[in-house]
Amino acid sequence: MTRQRIFMVFLLLWMPGLAGADEVFPQPPELQSDVDFWVSIFSQYSTDEGVLHDSRNLAVVYARLDVPSDLSRRERNRRIDARRKEIRAVLRSLASGKRENLSAEEQRVLALWSPGVSNETLTAAAGRIRFQQGLRDRFRRGLERAGRWRDYVHAQLTAEGVPIELAALPHVESSYNPDARSHVGASGIWQFTRSTGRRFMQVDHVVDERNDPFAATRGAAKLLAYNYSITGNWPMAITAYNHGLSSVRRAMRRFGDDALVDILRNYDGRTFGFASRNFYVAFLAAMKIDQSPEDYFPGVVPEAATDYARVVLPAYVPVDELSEALGVTRASLAKHNPGLQATIWEGSKHLPRGYELRVPTAATEAPLASLVAALPDEVLFDEQLPDLFHTVARGDTLSEIAQAYDTRVSTLVALNQLGSSHRIRAGQRLRLPAAGPAPVAVAAAPAVPAVEPESVVPVAAEPEVPGGLAGSILGTIQTALLSDPSDYTVADDNTIEVQSLETLGHFGDWLEIKTQRLRDLNGLAFRTPVEVGQRIRLDLSKVDAAAFEERRVTWHRAQQDSFFRQHVIKDRIEHTIRPGESIWIVALRKYEVPLWLFRQYNPELDLHSVKPGTRVQIPILVDAAETG
Repeated sequence: MTRQRIFMVFLLLWMPGLAGADEVFPQPPELQSDVDFWVSIFSQYSTDEGVLHDSRNLAVVYARLDVPSDLSRRERNRRIDARRKEIRAVLRSLASGKRENLSAEEQRVLALWSPGVSNETLTAAAGRIRFQQGLRDRFRRGLERAGRWRDYVHAQLTAEGVPIELAALPHVESSYNPDARSHVGASGIWQFTRSTGRRFMQVDHVVDERNDPFAATRGAAKLLAYNYSITGNWPMAITAYNHGLSSVRRAMRRFGDDALVDILRNYDGRTFGFASRNFYVAFLAAMKIDQSPEDYFPGVVPEAATDYARVVLPAYVPVDELSEALGVTRASLAKHNPGLQATIWEGSKHLPRGYELRVPTAATEAPLASLVAALPDEVLFDEQLPDLFHTVARGDTLSEIAQAYDTRVSTLVALNQLGSSHRIRAGQRLRLPAAGPAPVAVAAAPAVPAVEPESVVPVAAEPEVPGGLAGSILGTIQTALLSDPSDYTVADDNTIEVQSLETLGHFGDWLEIKTQRLRDLNGLAFRTPVEVGQRIRLDLSKVDAAAFEERRVTWHRAQQDSFFRQHVIKDRIEHTIRPGESIWIVALRKYEVPLWLFRQYNPELDLHSVKPGTRVQIPILVDAAETG
C-alpha cells in the first residue's frame, strides 16, 4: 500500500459521520475487562502499590499490595512472593474440588471467578498469578510532559496519514519521558531499539536521534504507517510496533487478518507473552485517558511547548566554542538537543556538520543563524575528531580502563553497547570517549577472566508495567530485533529455519554440542554448508529451546549492532528484479546490503522465488565515518 493510499484511507475513516475511533481502533466486548484493568493501573494505583492478578483473565484481581519505593528490591519481591503463595494455596484448595465449608478467603477468591468455574481452570490459574505495579503518578507526569510535543506529534502523524490518536502510544511506552531506557536497549519517548531506530534515523556514538522527541516521532509515524500498510488494520499494526511485524503476520496467517480476540487470547507464539498480548489493550486504555484527562486526573496541566530557533551547522564545531558564541550554556544545549550523545558534551567529539541545532528563541538576543554564521574559521572543522580505541588485555577490568582514560564505566558501557553483565574479553576493542594521545595502557593483572564484578554499575530495577515504562511490554527476546522479519524461534518439531550469517558451528555452540551431531541428525555430509531458508533439526538434550533462542537472537543483535557502527542508512530506493538476477546478486553484490537488512525492508518477500519484474526496497548505506 502506498503512502498516498494510506492517507486516503485515513481521510475516509476520519471524515465526520463516516467512522469513529471505535471503528479505527476496535474494542470488542471480550476485551473490555482488559482495557478496564489498564485504565485502573494507569489512573488508580500509584507506583508505591500494585495488584496481584490472573495474567490471562485481567478481570480477576486477587489483591492490592503496598510496595513503597523505599523498599529494597529483595524486600519488595519477598512481600509479593509471600502474598502470591497465599493466593496460590487457596486456588489449589479450590481446584481440589472443595466448595463447602470455605474460609472467608476461599469464598472471596472463588467469587472472583464465574459461577461453576472448573477445577481445571483454577489449577491453571494457580500458575498464572502476576504482579503489576501501578502507574498513576507516572501517567499523570506523562500527560504534563506530552504538552511539549503534542502539536508536533499530531502534525507528524497526520503527515504520514495515520490517526492522531496514536499520540497515546508514548504514554504506554515511556510516559513521554525522553530519558526513558528499557533493559532491552529501547530508548526515548517512542522506545525504539537500535536496530529499528537505524531504519529511520541516525543512531551511533555521536548522534542518537531515538532520544530526540522530534526525530523519533518522525520515525515512529513512518514505522506505524508501514506496519498498517502490511497488516491492513490498526490493532495488528500497533501490536507489531511492540512484537515485531513478522511475528504478527504469522499470527494473522494462522487466525485470520481480523481475528483480533483470537490472536490476543489464543496465539501461542513462543515470544508472544504477556507484554505483547496486552500492548493493544494498554494502548486503548491510554487513549481513553489521553482523550479525557480531566476525568482521571483533575487539574492536570500540560506543559507549554518550547519556541525554538533552528540552524543547520555548516561544519564540525567544538561545543565550548559554540556555547560561548551563542551565549548559551552547555547544559542548555544538551537539554534541548537530546539526540546528541555524551561524546559531544564531554568534548571527545565535535558537534557534527549538517546537524540541525535547536536553541530556545528566548535564550539568544541575536538571530541564531547570524550567530552561527559569525563563528570564526578557526573553530570550524572539515573533519570530525577521530575515534580512539583500547584493546582489552587479559586481566583488564572496565573500572581500570575507565580510570586510565579519565571516564566512567557507564560511559564505556553506553559507547560499546555492552550487555547488562558488562562482560569484556581479551582482544576486544573498546571505543573510548576521549580524543587525543592515548594514556599509558592499563597494566595487566594476573591471569583471571576479563570480567570485573566490582566495577559493574547496577541497573535500576524496572517494575512489571507495559511498554518502555518498565520493560515488560518491550521485555521479550523478539523486541531486540523488532523490525527483523527473520524467524528465530524453534518450531514444535525442534527444527529451525537457517537465517543469514548462520552456520552449523553456530548452532553447535548455542546448543553446547558437537557440529557432527547436527550433521548426523540432519543427514548432512562433511563440509556441506547450510543455506538460508533450510530447515535444520536440533538436539535440545543440553540446552532447551528458550535458551537456544536467546543465544541466537543475542548473537544476531550483536552482528547487527556491529554492522551499524560502521554503516548508516541514508536513503532507500526501489529496484526492479531483472531476468537472471537473484536476491543474492542484487543485495550482496550490486548494493552490498546484508540479507538480514534487506529482509527488514522486504519482510513479505520469499527470497527463493523472486520473479523478474518484482520490485524490492533497497536501503542505501554510507560509511558511518562520513556522517559522524
